[in-house]
Amino acid sequence: MIEQKRILRTSLPGTGSAALAERRKATVSAAVSGGNDLYITAAEGAILVDVDGNQHIDLGSGIGVASVGHSAPRVVEAVTKQATSFGHTCFMVSPYDGYIELCEQLAKRTPGDFAKKSALFNAGAEAVENAVKVARAYTGRPAVIVFDHAYHGRTNLTMAMTAKVQPYKDGFGPFAPEIYRLPMAYPYRWPTGAENCAEEAFAEFASKAHIQIGEDHIAAVVIEPIQGEGGFIVPAPGFMKLLREWCTTHGIVLVADEVQAGFCRTGKWFAIEHEDVVPDLITTAKALGGGLPIAALTGRADIMDAPVPGGLGGTFGGNPLSCAAALAAIETMESEDLAGRAVQIEELLYRRLNAMAEKYPQIGEVRGRGAMIAIELVAPDGSKTPDAALTKAVVAGCGRRGVLMLSCGSYGNVIRMLPPLVIDFALLEDAMDVLDEAFAEAIG
Repeated sequence: MIEQKRILRTSLPGTGSAALAERRKATVSAAVSGGNDLYITAAEGAILVDVDGNQHIDLGSGIGVASVGHSAPRVVEAVTKQATSFGHTCFMVSPYDGYIELCEQLAKRTPGDFAKKSALFNAGAEAVENAVKVARAYTGRPAVIVFDHAYHGRTNLTMAMTAKVQPYKDGFGPFAPEIYRLPMAYPYRWPTGAENCAEEAFAEFASKAHIQIGEDHIAAVVIEPIQGEGGFIVPAPGFMKLLREWCTTHGIVLVADEVQAGFCRTGKWFAIEHEDVVPDLITTAKALGGGLPIAALTGRADIMDAPVPGGLGGTFGGNPLSCAAALAAIETMESEDLAGRAVQIEELLYRRLNAMAEKYPQIGEVRGRGAMIAIELVAPDGSKTPDAALTKAVVAGCGRRGVLMLSCGSYGNVIRMLPPLVIDFALLEDAMDVLDEAFAEAIG
C-alpha cells in the first residue's frame, strides 16, 4: 500500500530520475515529448512514486486515463485473471465474450434509448477516425466539420481534424481532405460577451457551413462536449442543442468525442449529458480502460451497421486484457459512484481556484465540470492576452514541489486539473496549497 501523501525525499529530479533521463536521450526519439524528468516506479490511487522514492500528487491521471485511480483493485484483479487465461486471439478471428460484454455495457451507459452497437479499437484517435468512416458510409457524403481549438488525435486524418499546429501537425502534411474547421462557441473569448455566445456562434457556424460546404455534402459534425487539449472549453449553454437540431434537420451525423471527458469525469457518465443532447455516435477511450489501452465507437445501430462487413476492425482492437480492464473500470465507477465523486471534486476545486482568482488577476477564468477543471492565465490588465510563460512557470513550480500539473490550450496558457476520481480530499487540498505557492513564486 502506498500512503496517499505527498513526500519529497530528495531534490527533484533525484539522481535515479536524472540517470534515466540521460539513458533516454540515447535511445528514445527526441520527437516524443517529456513533461518532466521524474521517472515512475509505482503508483496507487492519486500518488506517483518515482525511482528515488519521492511521492507526487497526480493531477494529470495519465491525461485523463486513471480516473478509477492507479492500480485500481478491481482492474488489477480482472487483468491478472484474464492474463492467466489468454492474452490475444483477435476478435475477428477467434471471438470471446469480453468484447461482447463490453459492447453491452457501452450500449447501456451511453446516451440515447435507441438500439446501439459498438466497435472496439486501441486509442482515441482510432475511434475518431472510424467515426468518420462510419458517418461517410452511412450518409454517402464526404465532408466533416470540426471546430477551432479541437484536438482529435495524431493520425493523418485526425491531425487534419486537430486545430493546433504545434506540436501536433508541424511538418507532417499534406493532410486528409474534406475537413472543414468552423468557429467554436468559446464564451470567455466571444467578442460580444458570453451571454451572446451560443446564438451568435451557431449562426456563424450555420452560415459558413451553408456557404463554404453545403449541407448536402456534410457527413458529420465532430465536437468535444468539453474541449480537452484546446483548453477545457465548455461550449456556451444552448450551443450543443442548436447543433443537434441542425444536424437532425440536414441528415448529418453528430459525433461526440468524449475521449477525454467521458466516463464520470465531468460528474455524469458523459459530458454531453449536461447539455441534454443525444449524439448519433460517441467516441471513448482513456478512462474506459482503467489504465490499459482501449477505445470504442458506439452509436445508433443502423449507422454502426452501415459499413460493409469487414469494414471495421483491427488486430488488437478489443484485446481481451483491455476488455477485462474496461469492464472492471466501469464496475468501479458504478459501485463507488465516481460521477458523484467528480461533483464533490468540482466543488472543492472551484472553491480553491476562485479564491486564488481573487488574489491573482492573472487567472482570467476558472472553468470546467466535475474533475475536469482549468484556469486560463492572461495578462492582468484586462486585455485577456494569453500568458503562456506564466503558465509554464506555474506548472514547473508545482512540479518542483511534488504536484504533477498539465498545461493545454491553443495559446498554451491553460492549466488543467484531471485528478483521479478517487483522490483523497486532503490530498487535493494539499495540491491546491502547492498551486497557490507556485503562483506566488512565479509572479514574484
